[in-house]
Amino acid sequence: MATPSEKLAASLQILHEIQEEQKIVAIKTTEINRTHRERLTKNGFLKEVAKGWYIAANPNENLGDSTSWYTSYWQFCSRYLKDKYDNSYCISAEQSILIHSGNNTVPSQLIIRSPKGPNKNIPLLHNTSLFEMKSPLPNIAEIIEIKGVRVITLTSALINCSPTMFEKNPTDMRAVLALISDSSEILAQLLDGSHSVIAGRLAGAFRNIGQDRIADEIVSTMKMADFDVREVDPFESKSTVKLSFREKSPYANRIKLMWEEYRKIVIKHFPNGPGLTENDEEYLKSVDQIYLTDAYHSLSIERYTVSVELIEKVRSGDWDLEENEEDRNQRDAMAARGYWQASQSIKNSIKKILGGTNSGIIADQDHTKWYQELFAPSVTVGILKASDLAGYRTNQVYISQSQHVPLNKDAVRDAMPILFELLENENNAGVRAVLGHFIFVYIHPYMDGNGRMARFLMNLMLASGGYPWTVIPVEERKTYMNSLEKASVEGDIEPFTIFISDLVKESLKGTPIAKLKTKKV
Repeated sequence: MATPSEKLAASLQILHEIQEEQKIVAIKTTEINRTHRERLTKNGFLKEVAKGWYIAANPNENLGDSTSWYTSYWQFCSRYLKDKYDNSYCISAEQSILIHSGNNTVPSQLIIRSPKGPNKNIPLLHNTSLFEMKSPLPNIAEIIEIKGVRVITLTSALINCSPTMFEKNPTDMRAVLALISDSSEILAQLLDGSHSVIAGRLAGAFRNIGQDRIADEIVSTMKMADFDVREVDPFESKSTVKLSFREKSPYANRIKLMWEEYRKIVIKHFPNGPGLTENDEEYLKSVDQIYLTDAYHSLSIERYTVSVELIEKVRSGDWDLEENEEDRNQRDAMAARGYWQASQSIKNSIKKILGGTNSGIIADQDHTKWYQELFAPSVTVGILKASDLAGYRTNQVYISQSQHVPLNKDAVRDAMPILFELLENENNAGVRAVLGHFIFVYIHPYMDGNGRMARFLMNLMLASGGYPWTVIPVEERKTYMNSLEKASVEGDIEPFTIFISDLVKESLKGTPIAKLKTKKV
């Protein structure tokens, strides 16, 4: 008779075949027999999402951990909706716009339109749901597939979306409007549908982002067709961002818009900076003095089990890769050694900034070096491949328990140069520190180490304003992560700004840096 372990192994083999050979994420009851299904569910390898539907899960996830669900969400919806409605559905115009804008956040409720819809809300995991609405579909030519889900085309979504989208989601709306390069893309549908009110609203929206030619052509063409068009700006404020209208990627414009919107909030809350110190050596000495504390907290935030003794061992040089097998095999020791090496590289970058070089330029030039130092020890001992040091990620990455889905691998290469351009041109060090940190983790350019890299970047930008090196305490991890989540998912940067600002204020009180004479710049 098979042992319990052997039975579980047999069930796992079935799950493996479904995942690897059939490439299935959303698993139907009919695809795995009851015995295997119940065994895998009991042991935490399967989670029921909706009646008759499952996803594979990590049995080591804590109760309430949403990671496996958020990482499976779009693939689950794709197969579930295809199975239920075939091609007779699409998602709402509002959610379609969010996807076109590059906002892949897992929605709390995804609204589905289908002639077969039961007008019913389907609860899913972790307070998410599908509302399946009985509704006729737009013309078949107006529906496309993105990420396996049927969405309304951009022009059709702009015409059919609620006017409140311009007020509630101004960044998303401006980002998608900038993707429209010619009025003909939208005029045909406006004319065919006799959408005079919508034409006036869209003309005002295009003018708001600086697309006067498109706005004028919409108004004049509609009037030529004998429609009464009254132009109205649907946004609550004017756009002051110079957008690019030639790119078909929304990500660069999206980052610019977020920066301009959020910087006002940072300036409101962030303390005034001391300015660059006259004594560079004193500043660098203070960075050395706080290293032990910073390394402990920064690594602990990332769930490494790193003691102060281990960090001190690494810094003092007692860590021995050649002779000490325990040092050689310990993952946490590799992380601690990498943090030490990266911190030395950061100090070199700070020296350049204290010498007067633009901090955005230095971050652009040097951030690859920090990353390589951070993970070089792990490559040396074979924990990572040498190719892992090559640069930005080449696969999709997800953040544990986050509804925010970081940019796809191609979008990373659009967004990162924009981040460094914004850092270079920003004149407020507090804005550079807060938004540099936030947008770095929003993009998530690496497979691992993004949190540590973002905190390095934050402190480099703080140094550019003479602020002290600021530690984010591991005891505040929940507040820290929740404030990042709120900014990424809801577009509310204020909690994160206040969190960082308060830490910097405390650092200013307790450090001799605040008492140093400052340079005239």
